[in-house]
Amino acid sequence: MKAKKIVITGGPGTGKTSIINELIRLGHTCLEEISREVTLKARQEGIEQLFLTQPLLFSELLLKGREKQFHEALNLDSEVIFFDRGLPDVIAYMDYIGDTYPESFVKSCQNHLYDMVFVLEPWQEIFVSDNERYENFEQAVKIHHHLLNTYESFNYKLMDVPFDSVENRAQHILNTINDL
Repeated sequence: MKAKKIVITGGPGTGKTSIINELIRLGHTCLEEISREVTLKARQEGIEQLFLTQPLLFSELLLKGREKQFHEALNLDSEVIFFDRGLPDVIAYMDYIGDTYPESFVKSCQNHLYDMVFVLEPWQEIFVSDNERYENFEQAVKIHHHLLNTYESFNYKLMDVPFDSVENRAQHILNTINDL
């Protein structure tokens, strides 16, 4: 049986990782966000903010990492696999900063399709900046709109996750999956 590939996306600081961690706690298979890993590796190499200084290189690394996750998911023995962000997020961020990217980015999104996409709206009450998150809340809102536009351009039906506790948000996602 082919696993359902479910993306949880949203702008920075919307609670994606907390929900992924809750789904892991509940025993679900989740592939975690890789942008922090890319950022930390670049810092070890002396580049403080790779996305800000070399956005195309950063995005290429993310795209390759997310493609790898997608292919790994095909071999996992789970009915449902959750992704903390998907391939279209890379394009959304590039569009947000107004940078160009190769057609291969679009092709990758067209060739690696997810079954469902859940979107978390910007939520001022939980938004926190940290060493890897350079965006402020207003920027997070703009990124959110780019995410919506990008996923919709690939014909995804986006499902909102309401503001609530982490546990209730995770349960909402699980209930929605089970209802379909």
